Amino acid sequence: MIFKDILDAKTQQLYQEFDLLLQNSLLRQTHNGDLLLVIVNGFHHPEVHTWDNLGGQQSPYLIGPGDEGHSEILHHNFIGNYLRDAAFDQPYKDYLDLIQWTSERAAEADRLHDDEAVSIQYEMLIYQKIWEMDSYLKKLYQLTRIANSEPYDWHFRIKQSVNLKNKGKKREEIVRLHVRDRLKPEYPLIYNAIKNAYRTQVRNSIAHSQYSIYGRYIHLHNYIEDDLNSQIRVITFDQWVDMIHDTLVIYSQISRLQKMIDTFYVGLSKNSGGTVEVRINRIDPVEKVEFHLLKPVTEKGGLWCPAKDN
Repeated sequence: MIFKDILDAKTQQLYQEFDLLLQNSLLRQTHNGDLLLVIVNGFHHPEVHTWDNLGGQQSPYLIGPGDEGHSEILHHNFIGNYLRDAAFDQPYKDYLDLIQWTSERAAEADRLHDDEAVSIQYEMLIYQKIWEMDSYLKKLYQLTRIANSEPYDWHFRIKQSVNLKNKGKKREEIVRLHVRDRLKPEYPLIYNAIKNAYRTQVRNSIAHSQYSIYGRYIHLHNYIEDDLNSQIRVITFDQWVDMIHDTLVIYSQISRLQKMIDTFYVGLSKNSGGTVEVRINRIDPVEKVEFHLLKPVTEKGGLWCPAKDN
């Protein structure tokens, strides 16, 4: 169950730290166009070398949504539609009073418990979408790098198969090691929210349908005694409410920062001949640094493309 009062409270708690994250990223980026690359999705696509229908040699360094961006649009719309239709105006405390079981209200309480269990399973789908979304994890990763005075990583890749050695980073490692733990020193509230929201065991339990619901408890069926990352046996509904609301607020704050970054660079382009310079740290086919100009497709931003004189 999604409750507007919890979303509002958690947003108020994290809002300033996400603003600070953006401010520090703007100040610390090693090139003035690095944050723009986060929202235009700069990436290395070596398959370009196999293209033979465009004429001439093409660069394997591209911008644009790609498959992961189109996937993000689909998931973002699903999440937005669900929140619009399902979020409760009723405060969570009042809801808890309403579902208390008594002999006089047994039928109503049982119905509410059933509705709650169904709602949580929709929320599990949203939880999975957010913490598995390639484009979202990439934004978290790149923002964290830039806020730590590191250049945009054109060669970032998420590991898609355990059989592919050295072909990208595992999702859980991106979230825990490359984002959460690196944000801890300066952004403790964001760190705590990610730590509470993202549980590898919970994500795996949802992905493989290894759970059951009895009463107001979610029983995970992937507990492993000798695995430190699989030590959860049961999650209460109240714990789940806390996790899913943290997940949604973190997600919404990253979406907010993305819009702020776009607005910033649209304004910057108006004062620099309509374009913004970005840097490409190439290693393909040889190691070198290139600089290119991007421009917003419209004055309102949202979409960017290479300037004609690149």
